[in-house]
Amino acid sequence: MNGLRNLLKYKSIVKEAFDKTFLAGKLFCVLHVTNTYICSPLLGHGPSMLPTLKLTGDWILSEKISIRLGKVRNGDMVTARSPENPKKIVVKRIMGMEGDTVTYIVDPKNSEKCRTITVPKGHVWIQGDNIYSSNDSRHFGSIPYSLVEGKVFFRVSFV
Repeated sequence: MNGLRNLLKYKSIVKEAFDKTFLAGKLFCVLHVTNTYICSPLLGHGPSMLPTLKLTGDWILSEKISIRLGKVRNGDMVTARSPENPKKIVVKRIMGMEGDTVTYIVDPKNSEKCRTITVPKGHVWIQGDNIYSSNDSRHFGSIPYSLVEGKVFFRVSFV
């Protein structure tokens, strides 16, 4: 009986702890759904998107609804899973959608040799803005549309 009385003393503390834990759980669920299906932040860095993105890194926001609705087109800057390393997200520009013919310089550092390809069905052709220092579709070919994760709509640069 004594144990039950001691337990009743802590009822309000336990209720408050449960309420705060439940609130934190709801917050994490909202953050997960937002990051997975609506919009996600990303730190873009490296030379491949110079001069659009800085070498030291710009924070970008990419929205994921346009991708699901098929509302991306040539010229859009997108985030995509790297076909060479699936743990890595890359920021590139779409240069060709399925069925488009793309002409590109094979090795801009060493020659002027061009190649023309037609983007296969269900694929996109992505390239960095800095053709001299970008690992993109010129190296690994067109990528499946399913690897495209978001369309960049906002960029924050810190000087």
